[in-house]
Amino acid sequence: MSDLYDYSGYGQSSGKPSEQNTYSDIEAAYKCLEESYGAKQEDIILYGQSVGSGPTLDLAARLPQLRAVVLHSPILSGLRVMYPVKRTYWFDIYKNIDKIPQVNCPVLIIHGTSDEVVDCSHGKQLWELCKEKYEPLWLKGGNHCDLELFPEYIRHLKKFITTVEKSPSQRYSFRRSTDQFEQPRKSTDIFEVSRKSTDRREKPRKSTDKPEKLKNLSNNSDMLEKLRMTFDHKERSRRSVDCHEKSRKSIDHQLEKARKSVDRLDRIRSG
Repeated sequence: MSDLYDYSGYGQSSGKPSEQNTYSDIEAAYKCLEESYGAKQEDIILYGQSVGSGPTLDLAARLPQLRAVVLHSPILSGLRVMYPVKRTYWFDIYKNIDKIPQVNCPVLIIHGTSDEVVDCSHGKQLWELCKEKYEPLWLKGGNHCDLELFPEYIRHLKKFITTVEKSPSQRYSFRRSTDQFEQPRKSTDIFEVSRKSTDRREKPRKSTDKPEKLKNLSNNSDMLEKLRMTFDHKERSRRSVDCHEKSRKSIDHQLEKARKSVDRLDRIRSG
């Protein structure tokens, strides 16, 4: 069974898109599975794409018995999509870089190497921070909203689901046997060496739902643009506060100098 839902302000959902609303949205979806369908944490695989990786990791970090997580073109954080910052600021949102080490279950990360919206480095850095890593899928030539068109995408996803369906002890045995009998691969770079077929590079197939893909790309871009505007507004506010603080200190300094001058004149008069 799969549970699909729209974030507030998108698709069929009412309300306004915001970080806190998306956290409430995924929490509501989880509660629905738990209360209406009797699903347990260990029965659930969370799937988050792009900005959706934020609420997905936020929930995953709070569910210690979760079965697994799939992150599709994920972001390190909202601010890091726009600016190459090296640390987390208080006003940043979707701080995946800080939350992913708290996720206890296996994590599969899928990212296109030609992603023009969220650079592939986001996915690679998140994978390095995973507590329980699974072989990632870096799709060469993949952009932000076309990864489902690559045959390797569904093949690798099925392999991951088959693996996580096993008990933890079986998964551990599977990993050990794989390490012993297979040459280690840096990652699934999707070019399974020289297949003698006309589709050896298996270019993405044309999809009849291309308008929907473009709509999804537009939605993600719109949300990221709103985030950028929010960050810019908060940064201007911070700079304004800093400016007022500097002005206040300057005034205090001038008043202190004037007070000392008056004290000096008083001493001269009394002398």
